Amino acid sequence: MTDRTSATAVGGPGAGGTTGPSRAANAARTAVVWDALVQLLSRLGHGGPLEIVDAGGGTGGVAVPLAELGHRVTVVEPSPDSLAALERRAAERDVAVRGVQGETRDLASMFEPGSADLVLVHNVLEYVDEPAAALRDVVGITREGGAVSLLVTNAVAGALHRALAGHLAEAHHLLGDPDGRWGGGDPMPRRFTRQQVLELIGGAGLTGDSVRGVRVFADLVPGHAWEGDAHAGQRLVELERAAAEYPELIGIATQLHVVAHRG
Repeated sequence: MTDRTSATAVGGPGAGGTTGPSRAANAARTAVVWDALVQLLSRLGHGGPLEIVDAGGGTGGVAVPLAELGHRVTVVEPSPDSLAALERRAAERDVAVRGVQGETRDLASMFEPGSADLVLVHNVLEYVDEPAAALRDVVGITREGGAVSLLVTNAVAGALHRALAGHLAEAHHLLGDPDGRWGGGDPMPRRFTRQQVLELIGGAGLTGDSVRGVRVFADLVPGHAWEGDAHAGQRLVELERAAAEYPELIGIATQLHVVAHRG
Protein backbone atom coordinates (compact mmCIF):
# COMPACT_ATOMS: atom_id res chain seq x y z
CA MET A 1 0.00 0.00 0.00
CA THR A 2 1.25 3.46 -0.84
CA ASP A 3 1.75 6.36 1.51
CA ARG A 4 -0.31 8.78 -0.56
CA THR A 5 -3.56 7.16 0.58
CA SER A 6 -2.93 7.31 4.30
CA ALA A 7 -4.87 10.56 4.73
CA THR A 8 -7.88 9.15 2.92
CA ALA A 9 -7.99 6.14 5.20
CA VAL A 10 -8.57 8.35 8.24
CA GLY A 11 -12.20 8.97 7.41
CA GLY A 12 -12.74 6.90 4.30
CA PRO A 13 -12.85 7.72 0.59
CA GLY A 14 -13.18 11.43 -0.02
CA ALA A 15 -13.11 12.30 3.67
CA GLY A 16 -11.04 15.39 3.13
CA GLY A 17 -11.06 16.54 6.74
CA THR A 18 -13.79 18.30 8.70
CA THR A 19 -14.19 21.62 6.99
CA GLY A 20 -17.97 21.46 6.64
CA PRO A 21 -20.99 19.57 8.01
CA SER A 22 -21.76 17.65 4.81
CA ARG A 23 -18.18 16.57 4.23
CA ALA A 24 -17.72 15.57 7.86
CA ALA A 25 -20.97 13.60 7.87
CA ASN A 26 -19.95 11.83 4.70
CA ALA A 27 -16.63 10.87 6.29
CA ALA A 28 -18.50 9.36 9.23
CA ARG A 29 -20.74 7.40 6.89
CA THR A 30 -17.84 5.83 4.99
CA ALA A 31 -15.17 5.35 7.68
CA VAL A 32 -16.33 1.97 9.01
CA VAL A 33 -16.57 0.31 5.60
CA TRP A 34 -13.27 1.79 4.46
CA ASP A 35 -11.49 0.56 7.60
CA ALA A 36 -12.80 -2.95 6.97
CA LEU A 37 -11.68 -2.85 3.32
CA VAL A 38 -8.17 -1.67 4.18
CA GLN A 39 -7.77 -4.52 6.67
CA LEU A 40 -9.17 -7.01 4.18
CA LEU A 41 -6.84 -5.90 1.38
CA SER A 42 -3.77 -6.50 3.49
CA ARG A 43 -4.94 -10.05 4.22
CA LEU A 44 -5.90 -10.90 0.65
CA GLY A 45 -2.95 -9.42 -1.18
CA HIS A 46 -0.02 -9.79 1.22
CA GLY A 47 1.09 -6.36 0.04
CA GLY A 48 0.65 -6.99 -3.68
CA PRO A 49 -1.95 -5.61 -6.11
CA LEU A 50 -5.36 -7.26 -6.26
CA GLU A 51 -7.94 -7.73 -8.98
CA ILE A 52 -11.01 -5.89 -7.66
CA VAL A 53 -14.46 -5.62 -9.24
CA ASP A 54 -16.85 -2.95 -7.98
CA ALA A 55 -20.30 -4.13 -9.07
CA GLY A 56 -22.59 -1.12 -9.30
CA GLY A 57 -19.67 1.13 -8.37
CA GLY A 58 -21.27 4.31 -9.66
CA THR A 59 -18.91 7.25 -10.03
CA GLY A 60 -15.98 5.53 -8.34
CA GLY A 61 -16.26 6.84 -4.79
CA VAL A 62 -14.67 3.63 -3.52
CA ALA A 63 -13.02 2.36 -6.70
CA VAL A 64 -10.73 5.36 -7.20
CA PRO A 65 -9.25 5.27 -3.67
CA LEU A 66 -8.70 1.53 -4.10
CA ALA A 67 -6.83 2.21 -7.33
CA GLU A 68 -4.75 4.77 -5.47
CA LEU A 69 -3.65 1.95 -3.22
CA GLY A 70 -2.18 0.28 -6.30
CA HIS A 71 -4.90 -2.26 -7.04
CA ARG A 72 -6.42 -3.06 -10.44
CA VAL A 73 -10.05 -2.00 -10.21
CA THR A 74 -12.92 -2.48 -12.65
CA VAL A 75 -16.26 -0.75 -12.11
CA VAL A 76 -19.31 -2.44 -13.61
CA GLU A 77 -22.09 0.13 -13.73
CA PRO A 78 -25.33 0.35 -15.78
CA SER A 79 -25.38 4.16 -15.98
CA PRO A 80 -23.27 5.75 -18.74
CA ASP A 81 -23.42 9.09 -16.91
CA SER A 82 -21.91 7.50 -13.81
CA LEU A 83 -19.18 5.89 -15.89
CA ALA A 84 -18.34 9.27 -17.42
CA ALA A 85 -18.10 10.78 -13.93
CA LEU A 86 -15.91 7.85 -12.89
CA GLU A 87 -13.54 8.58 -15.76
CA ARG A 88 -13.28 12.22 -14.71
CA ARG A 89 -12.73 11.35 -11.06
CA ALA A 90 -9.97 8.87 -11.91
CA ALA A 91 -8.28 11.41 -14.19
CA GLU A 92 -8.36 14.05 -11.47
CA ARG A 93 -6.66 11.66 -9.06
CA ASP A 94 -4.24 10.42 -11.74
CA VAL A 95 -5.14 6.73 -11.45
CA ALA A 96 -6.40 4.10 -13.88
CA VAL A 97 -9.82 2.56 -13.25
CA ARG A 98 -11.55 0.48 -15.89
CA GLY A 99 -15.24 1.27 -16.35
CA VAL A 100 -17.62 -1.17 -18.05
CA GLN A 101 -21.34 -0.72 -18.66
CA GLY A 102 -23.30 -3.66 -17.33
CA GLU A 103 -25.15 -5.25 -14.43
CA THR A 104 -24.51 -8.15 -12.06
CA ARG A 105 -26.09 -10.60 -14.51
CA ASP A 106 -23.42 -9.61 -17.06
CA LEU A 107 -20.47 -10.44 -14.82
CA ALA A 108 -20.02 -13.98 -16.13
CA SER A 109 -19.60 -12.69 -19.69
CA MET A 110 -17.15 -9.96 -18.65
CA PHE A 111 -14.79 -11.88 -16.38
CA GLU A 112 -13.24 -15.33 -16.21
CA PRO A 113 -14.62 -17.55 -13.44
CA GLY A 114 -12.73 -16.98 -10.20
CA SER A 115 -10.68 -14.10 -11.60
CA ALA A 116 -11.45 -11.48 -8.93
CA ASP A 117 -9.74 -11.34 -5.55
CA LEU A 118 -12.42 -9.04 -4.19
CA VAL A 119 -15.86 -8.03 -5.42
CA LEU A 120 -17.71 -5.06 -3.92
CA VAL A 121 -21.50 -5.20 -3.87
CA HIS A 122 -22.40 -1.95 -2.15
CA ASN A 123 -25.97 -0.59 -2.30
CA VAL A 124 -26.83 -2.95 -5.15
CA LEU A 125 -28.98 -5.81 -3.84
CA GLU A 126 -31.71 -3.32 -2.86
CA TYR A 127 -32.34 -2.63 -6.55
CA VAL A 128 -31.87 -5.91 -8.42
CA ASP A 129 -34.82 -8.14 -9.28
CA GLU A 130 -33.38 -11.22 -7.58
CA PRO A 131 -30.80 -10.53 -4.85
CA ALA A 132 -29.91 -14.20 -4.40
CA ALA A 133 -29.23 -14.65 -8.11
CA ALA A 134 -27.20 -11.44 -8.25
CA LEU A 135 -25.02 -12.59 -5.37
CA ARG A 136 -24.47 -15.97 -7.06
CA ASP A 137 -23.30 -14.11 -10.18
CA VAL A 138 -20.83 -12.22 -7.98
CA VAL A 139 -19.54 -15.42 -6.39
CA GLY A 140 -18.97 -16.90 -9.85
CA ILE A 141 -16.17 -14.42 -10.61
CA THR A 142 -14.65 -14.53 -7.10
CA ARG A 143 -11.63 -16.77 -6.66
CA GLU A 144 -11.37 -19.46 -4.00
CA GLY A 145 -10.08 -17.70 -0.94
CA GLY A 146 -11.29 -14.36 -2.26
CA ALA A 147 -13.87 -12.12 -0.66
CA VAL A 148 -17.11 -10.26 -1.27
CA SER A 149 -17.85 -6.97 0.50
CA LEU A 150 -21.61 -6.63 0.89
CA LEU A 151 -23.31 -3.39 1.98
CA VAL A 152 -27.10 -3.19 2.22
CA THR A 153 -29.79 -0.99 3.73
CA ASN A 154 -31.06 -2.08 7.14
CA ALA A 155 -34.80 -2.72 7.40
CA VAL A 156 -34.94 -2.36 11.19
CA ALA A 157 -33.28 1.07 11.07
CA GLY A 158 -35.68 2.03 8.30
CA ALA A 159 -38.57 1.46 10.71
CA LEU A 160 -36.79 3.53 13.35
CA HIS A 161 -36.34 6.45 10.98
CA ARG A 162 -39.99 6.37 9.90
CA ALA A 163 -41.09 6.34 13.54
CA LEU A 164 -38.81 9.24 14.45
CA ALA A 165 -40.32 11.18 11.54
CA GLY A 166 -43.78 10.61 13.03
CA HIS A 167 -44.94 7.96 10.54
CA LEU A 168 -45.80 5.26 13.04
CA ALA A 169 -48.11 3.22 10.82
CA GLU A 170 -45.48 3.11 8.09
CA ALA A 171 -42.83 2.01 10.58
CA HIS A 172 -45.12 -0.80 11.72
CA HIS A 173 -45.82 -1.84 8.14
CA LEU A 174 -42.11 -1.89 7.28
CA LEU A 175 -41.30 -4.30 10.09
CA GLY A 176 -43.77 -6.83 8.75
CA ASP A 177 -43.05 -6.38 5.06
CA PRO A 178 -40.88 -9.12 3.50
CA ASP A 179 -39.08 -6.53 1.37
CA GLY A 180 -38.67 -4.07 4.24
CA ARG A 181 -40.76 -1.32 2.61
CA TRP A 182 -43.06 1.10 4.40
CA GLY A 183 -45.61 1.33 1.59
CA GLY A 184 -46.23 1.88 -2.11
CA GLY A 185 -44.60 5.31 -2.03
CA ASP A 186 -41.35 4.02 -0.55
CA PRO A 187 -38.50 4.99 -2.93
CA MET A 188 -36.35 2.09 -1.67
CA PRO A 189 -37.26 -1.15 -3.50
CA ARG A 190 -35.93 -3.39 -0.76
CA ARG A 191 -34.29 -3.41 2.67
CA PHE A 192 -32.73 -6.30 4.55
CA THR A 193 -32.59 -7.60 8.10
CA ARG A 194 -29.41 -9.07 9.53
CA GLN A 195 -30.89 -12.56 9.26
CA GLN A 196 -31.78 -12.06 5.60
CA VAL A 197 -28.21 -10.95 4.86
CA LEU A 198 -26.79 -14.05 6.52
CA GLU A 199 -29.21 -16.28 4.59
CA LEU A 200 -28.18 -14.65 1.30
CA ILE A 201 -24.50 -15.18 2.08
CA GLY A 202 -24.99 -18.81 3.04
CA GLY A 203 -27.18 -19.51 0.03
CA ALA A 204 -24.50 -18.14 -2.29
CA GLY A 205 -21.86 -20.47 -0.85
CA LEU A 206 -20.02 -17.76 1.08
CA THR A 207 -18.90 -17.82 4.69
CA GLY A 208 -19.13 -14.82 6.96
CA ASP A 209 -21.23 -14.07 10.02
CA SER A 210 -19.70 -10.83 11.30
CA VAL A 211 -22.27 -8.21 10.32
CA ARG A 212 -21.27 -4.68 11.29
CA GLY A 213 -23.49 -1.67 11.67
CA VAL A 214 -22.67 1.31 9.44
CA ARG A 215 -24.03 4.84 10.01
CA VAL A 216 -25.21 4.03 13.52
CA PHE A 217 -25.31 7.67 14.62
CA ALA A 218 -24.37 9.63 11.48
CA ASP A 219 -27.96 9.78 10.24
CA LEU A 220 -29.38 10.60 13.67
CA VAL A 221 -27.16 13.48 14.76
CA PRO A 222 -29.14 16.76 14.59
CA GLY A 223 -27.82 19.62 12.50
CA HIS A 224 -27.14 21.90 15.48
CA ALA A 225 -24.47 19.43 16.67
CA TRP A 226 -22.13 20.90 14.05
CA GLU A 227 -22.56 24.51 15.14
CA GLY A 228 -19.42 26.08 16.58
CA ASP A 229 -17.48 22.80 16.71
CA ALA A 230 -14.80 22.45 14.06
CA HIS A 231 -13.89 19.00 15.35
CA ALA A 232 -17.39 17.52 15.48
CA GLY A 233 -16.86 15.66 12.22
CA GLN A 234 -13.80 13.78 13.45
CA ARG A 235 -15.55 12.99 16.72
CA LEU A 236 -18.45 11.51 14.76
CA VAL A 237 -16.02 9.39 12.72
CA GLU A 238 -14.49 8.08 15.94
CA LEU A 239 -17.94 7.41 17.39
CA GLU A 240 -19.00 5.45 14.30
CA ARG A 241 -15.84 3.33 14.48
CA ALA A 242 -16.50 2.54 18.13
CA ALA A 243 -20.20 1.83 17.54
CA ALA A 244 -19.42 -0.67 14.78
CA GLU A 245 -17.84 -2.95 17.38
CA TYR A 246 -21.09 -3.26 19.37
CA PRO A 247 -23.50 -5.88 17.95
CA GLU A 248 -26.25 -4.39 20.11
CA LEU A 249 -26.25 -1.27 17.94
CA ILE A 250 -26.77 -3.08 14.63
CA GLY A 251 -30.53 -2.50 14.83
CA ILE A 252 -30.22 1.29 14.56
CA ALA A 253 -27.50 1.30 11.87
CA THR A 254 -28.73 2.61 8.54
CA GLN A 255 -26.64 0.02 6.70
CA LEU A 256 -25.30 -3.47 7.31
CA HIS A 257 -21.82 -4.45 6.15
CA VAL A 258 -20.34 -7.92 5.97
CA VAL A 259 -17.14 -9.27 4.46
CA ALA A 260 -17.79 -12.81 3.23
CA HIS A 261 -15.27 -15.30 1.87
CA ARG A 262 -15.44 -17.95 -0.80
CA GLY A 263 -14.00 -21.29 0.26
